[in-house]
Amino acid sequence: MRTKTNKTVMHSYPGMVALVTVSYDGQDNIMAAGWHSYISYEPPIYGVAIGRERHTYQLVKDAGSFAINFLPAQYSEFIQSTGVYSGADVNKFEQGKMTFDRGITTNAPILHEAYVAYECKTIDVNSYGDHDWFVGDIIHFYRDDEKFLANGLPDFEKISIPLYLGRSQYTIVNKTSEVKIMI
Repeated sequence: MRTKTNKTVMHSYPGMVALVTVSYDGQDNIMAAGWHSYISYEPPIYGVAIGRERHTYQLVKDAGSFAINFLPAQYSEFIQSTGVYSGADVNKFEQGKMTFDRGITTNAPILHEAYVAYECKTIDVNSYGDHDWFVGDIIHFYRDDEKFLANGLPDFEKISIPLYLGRSQYTIVNKTSEVKIMI
């Protein structure tokens, strides 16, 4: 039976975790973010919530840009580690043996392992409770076309996508997952 409760934050999971990357003043950093979303299709705009106590927060704020990266399921441990360790204490790229190219415009790391990535130029920042919502124009898109079908959906014969359940747990969407087609 459903009863009144004080908090239900975990009900929004499972969901994809975005990896926010940034480069500012010679420092590269990466952070896992569970709260992120497309905001507009045309023009393409993306947003991500970043806690003000996070090391990434000030870097993104000062850089005025960031990148969003999505990694396949085999990198779930790395995804989790980027949300557990602070870039103030450890180089998470080196720790996870992750390689990257620089973004064309933002200089933010675009992970080689990402099947999709967006370079974003910050256009707005708003405070909501204990997080700030960074909104960015997507100025460059990257996609591993081999991992997608002609209709733009993931090809689950070639990619498995991790969904965060909460509490450091993931489930995997892959070729054995049930897909329902709604007409």
